[in-house]
Amino acid sequence: MTKSDKEQYIKRGTLAVLNCMRELLTSRAPLMVSYSSGQFISRMLSADDHFLYFDLGSDAQENTLAQQSSQLNISAETSGAKIEFCLPSITIDTHDGLPAFRAALPDLIWQIQRREFFRVTAPLEPTFWCTSQWPDGSKARFRLQDLSLGGIGALLDDPLPEGVSAGDMFPSLEVELGEYGKFSVAAQLLHIGERTIITSKNETRITPRLSFRFTTIAPAQARELQQVIFALERLARDKANRFQ
Repeated sequence: MTKSDKEQYIKRGTLAVLNCMRELLTSRAPLMVSYSSGQFISRMLSADDHFLYFDLGSDAQENTLAQQSSQLNISAETSGAKIEFCLPSITIDTHDGLPAFRAALPDLIWQIQRREFFRVTAPLEPTFWCTSQWPDGSKARFRLQDLSLGGIGALLDDPLPEGVSAGDMFPSLEVELGEYGKFSVAAQLLHIGERTIITSKNETRITPRLSFRFTTIAPAQARELQQVIFALERLARDKANRFQ
């Protein structure tokens, strides 16, 4: 989205900005704090008419670099909207007796209503697997292709069982995320498609691709999942930068 496209989503003034900050506080949405030489995940602690406070990052060097930066970009996802704002500078202060970043309340923010959740592609290695049961009760196992707060895309290595159709419910869909853990949610199969690949033997192979929508996801799960999405996005960006 270009800067001009985002103009319509600007919220100006103390009251409007504070309302968005309180939404971040209530949802406890993870903050992606980006600066010129890095980024880290944080969480909003408090906000008033003058200042906002958020957690330090987990790495001391990142905290120092962020404090020295002339501009920081903050983004977060909450209730289907993306909130973004910029901070010209931050300082280390205390909040409830613990170290925390403090910054002046920004004059404006962008609150972008998202029709679709941001979707990140799963890494090729290691493979992340999803398990559940097909409607007939047999075991289902497929490879995770992409992930968002709204659902997943998955690939089958075997033919799709007979009788499976869009709209089928999967009350317990377990997604394995390697070092990031695993989570189990209820989901609905939205779409059945195909993915065509060329094998090492120059043969064309067509595999089923399934699109699932999460029907229920607990707030705590959503927060954990958002952190996984941030981590996978950062991993993909670091790999891309190494090959530039």
